[in-house]
Amino acid sequence: MNKKKYVIPDYILGKDIKEVRCSLGLTQREFAQYLHCSKPTVERWEVSTEAIRGPIVVLIDILKKQPDLYHDVVVPAKLTPVRLWYMHEQTPCTMIDVDDRKRNVTIKNYTEHLMFRAFGVNESPTYAQYEEFLESRCFPRTRDKMKLMLQELNIPFYDPFLIIEKTEGRMAEDHFWIKIER
Repeated sequence: MNKKKYVIPDYILGKDIKEVRCSLGLTQREFAQYLHCSKPTVERWEVSTEAIRGPIVVLIDILKKQPDLYHDVVVPAKLTPVRLWYMHEQTPCTMIDVDDRKRNVTIKNYTEHLMFRAFGVNESPTYAQYEEFLESRCFPRTRDKMKLMLQELNIPFYDPFLIIEKTEGRMAEDHFWIKIER
């Protein structure tokens, strides 16, 4: 059986980690948050003069070659009253920022897969398209016994946003759902 070889270093040194962190303009705390590890771990790695092995080697190698990958996953500051995350299982697909008073919607897609994006190829949805999207994640307003369903959810009238708040926009045999931040 042949053992595969990869064009990735077997190990890195602390200086390599520090170099990448600094090139991204991150503090040790921010870099630790990005890596899902503790700040002391990053500190320990950076002062180490010994070989560092493991998954961090692959990530540092990728970030050296493609530093934009870091910027592609940074979540922008929330500037609107409501932020929705269109999720596939536990993976964020589309971030939707909404200002209902101004009827303004901005999005950022975190996937290249068009079928996993909230608005497909549309990068600048209108408020009306946002409303259509919300309604697509609810039971239809013409559904039989809709009033009973609304009563069960303790919602006084058909409002897709309120329904999604209660149901997370989950549908049968569908792995997509919506997380709401206020």
